[in-house]
Amino acid sequence: MRLTWRAGAVIWAVDAEEWLAAPKRIRQQSIRYGSGYIQEFDLDVFEHLRVVDYGDADIPPECLVAPTAENVLRAQAAVEKKVNDAMAAGAVPVVIGQNSPCGSFAIAKVVSERTKGNVGCVSLDTHWDIAPMDKLTMDPRIAGSDSWKYKCYELLDNFDQKHLVEIGERGMLENKDMVRMFLEKGTHFYPMWKIRSGLGIEGLVNELRHAYEGTEAVYCHWDMDVLGGAGPAPGDILGELAEPFGMSDYEVIRLAHEVGRRGLAALSFICIPPGSPAIYRVLVYVIMYMCAGLAMRKIEAASGNSRDAFSRTTA
Repeated sequence: MRLTWRAGAVIWAVDAEEWLAAPKRIRQQSIRYGSGYIQEFDLDVFEHLRVVDYGDADIPPECLVAPTAENVLRAQAAVEKKVNDAMAAGAVPVVIGQNSPCGSFAIAKVVSERTKGNVGCVSLDTHWDIAPMDKLTMDPRIAGSDSWKYKCYELLDNFDQKHLVEIGERGMLENKDMVRMFLEKGTHFYPMWKIRSGLGIEGLVNELRHAYEGTEAVYCHWDMDVLGGAGPAPGDILGELAEPFGMSDYEVIRLAHEVGRRGLAALSFICIPPGSPAIYRVLVYVIMYMCAGLAMRKIEAASGNSRDAFSRTTA
């Protein structure tokens, strides 16, 4: 499904219409690929999964240009309805958005409400988004771009930081007291420095377990500004959100595949860099390689084999 949210007329010197067009551009790039066959795995995803484009969330047009607290809540409710529909049908919703709460908290909230037990979270981001208050509206009900993750742990009873795997932040952007508070509450934090200086992608994949141990469902959120500074497009395409030594496209795609192998309740995206066909293709890969993971999981469950059944093709 696709949704959009707009917080101003111009984003990073890119017209807002191009910013909002990211979900459409991803759809267009997906046409490039003639099938669901992923050659690395010798696997046709569509032979094992039913994948449906459920269309756009019905966000009132005025919500896109006047981000008052009431309009933000209306937009959030429209997304929640769409995600609820998908989950009620037994589907894993994949939500392509551009800002919060529509592309983040709205999905986490539905997963929380539909899960009796604890909910784990795997989050890729350049920024923690753990300010106690939304700076745009200054309304405590709003889970905004810099506060949505804080609001998850404030408002959703079955979200607990000890089940949060936070990946990708770096540099001098954050409030030390807020970061330390999340760490003290048990957040498993993997900054880019740790990944680059020894942990690596294989070690990072192993750390995903913290979102799964002791939880009933896992919500995954990819904030695509995590690519800034690494590619495949130039870091400067992200303007003020670009930071050095971001994640690579392979790392982002690999992690999506691995959460698919383990199972997930929902996946959402925000901050998709505008105007780059290569970046839009990365999103197509992220979705399809996550689906490949789900397909492998389904095949293994049907055959009674363990996750090692695909080790020859994924190694």
